[in-house]
Amino acid sequence: MLPRASRLHRASDFAEVVRRGRRVSRPLLTVHALLSPDDPAAAAAPPRAGLVVSKAVGTSVDRHRTSRRLRHLLRPRLAGLPPGSRVVVRAGPPAAAARSTALAADLDAALGAALRPRRRR
Repeated sequence: MLPRASRLHRASDFAEVVRRGRRVSRPLLTVHALLSPDDPAAAAAPPRAGLVVSKAVGTSVDRHRTSRRLRHLLRPRLAGLPPGSRVVVRAGPPAAAARSTALAADLDAALGAALRPRRRR
């Protein structure tokens, strides 16, 4: 379980991160990361995260198992996120059958790409 202060709660928070954040897709999941909060007070807040596991992932059992596995992988990675950042992890249908090591590799790759500064063209 993620600590309460580290969770996204409102649908509007999820929507803002998905709409305005940087998106990085991997075969098993997609990470949306919004790194620069608009509110200066939010910049001092801890990083927050949320999960989206739709019915496309599978049955209720598959979705809950996938959510638990992703929460377990996400919790230690929150400490490496910048203060005030918000992250939404969306599980893809193959995530239900994937091994935890594959989920961890995709999550690390996606988070790393989302946090990397953009190159100027």
